[in-house]
Amino acid sequence: MFFPARRKRRRPARASSSRCPISRGVVGGGLLTFIAYSTRLRVLNAKLADVQAEKRRFDAVIAQKRQSEKIRDSLVAEINVIRGIDADRYVWPHVLDQITKALPPYTWLTGISVAGGGNVAPGAPGSTAPTGVDSTGAPQVRVWITGSTVDIQAYTTFLRQLAASPWLTDVTPATTSTVVEADRPLTAFNVAVRYRVADSVYIRTVPLTQSAR
Repeated sequence: MFFPARRKRRRPARASSSRCPISRGVVGGGLLTFIAYSTRLRVLNAKLADVQAEKRRFDAVIAQKRQSEKIRDSLVAEINVIRGIDADRYVWPHVLDQITKALPPYTWLTGISVAGGGNVAPGAPGSTAPTGVDSTGAPQVRVWITGSTVDIQAYTTFLRQLAASPWLTDVTPATTSTVVEADRPLTAFNVAVRYRVADSVYIRTVPLTQSAR
């Protein structure tokens, strides 16, 4: 008898065991990379939050600084307005006081006037107002002083004491001449001075209600 030959069943091919470690390595590497990136992302997010919080604090500080600068500028403007109003309020009291203190014996004045103006008493109606201000904002006042003396040495003393005044500067003798009055020879003189604001050590302020001593 003839029996047909049996066919051999083919077993399914098994996956090569050599690929398993590679796949596991790839998966493990990807997982480690993901964990590393996730950790780094959390760190960066934390840093970003800190930077944003710091920026908000700086923005608040800058806004406060700008507000303070606006207040300062407003106060400076108000102070400048007040200084402009008071700039020439006490000019002539200082000028007359210093000229009087510098005047030596046997010397008298015949006139005090603003340079460029007529022989008008300072502070009287028609007197010339200060013209312009200097670099510090103080009014520029130039004064002509005319007078006479019986002693030429008294005239030089007058010039020296004017120059020593903290409220006067640019003391310039203009002209001198000999005149005769009541059969006596006199020296007539003309001096130019300029008002300046004295140093703070020479300035003393008192309440207006305080009585003068």
